[in-house]
Amino acid sequence: MFIKQLPPQCDSIRKSDARNQFAALCYRVIENRVEVLMITTRRSRRWIVPKGWPMDGMTPAECAAQEAWEEAGVRGDIHERCVGMFSYGKLMDTGDVVACLAMVYPVRVRGVSDDFPEVNQRRRKWCSRKKAARLVMEPELARILRDFDPRSLG
Repeated sequence: MFIKQLPPQCDSIRKSDARNQFAALCYRVIENRVEVLMITTRRSRRWIVPKGWPMDGMTPAECAAQEAWEEAGVRGDIHERCVGMFSYGKLMDTGDVVACLAMVYPVRVRGVSDDFPEVNQRRRKWCSRKKAARLVMEPELARILRDFDPRSLG
């Protein structure tokens, strides 16, 4: 199931300059209600999902799972099929903004640790898909969060 997708927004940047990232949509089901785990960015404290750069020797889904661990302390079952993509401008340490296209992979959360690599740099919170969609700034990510249904994963 690939969520009905809005077109990526890379208007001011050449598409050839865009970089790929892999994101984890961390979720759990409690009493038939789906909740997703949101985290804050390190600088602006905006709400996002864990995401990061490709890593040598790892599939995109494995990269997403690694980011879920490093940024949110999550361990779980990763689904190898991308459920959507979103674009955004990433502020680099140099001050430049790089266009990124993030592919989203669901992670069914089996455990959450209080001790993980970025524990002192981020906040995290569980919320409904609808609330998560309202928290993010990226319209494509909002749609992915709102429309995500783990029952369609197979």
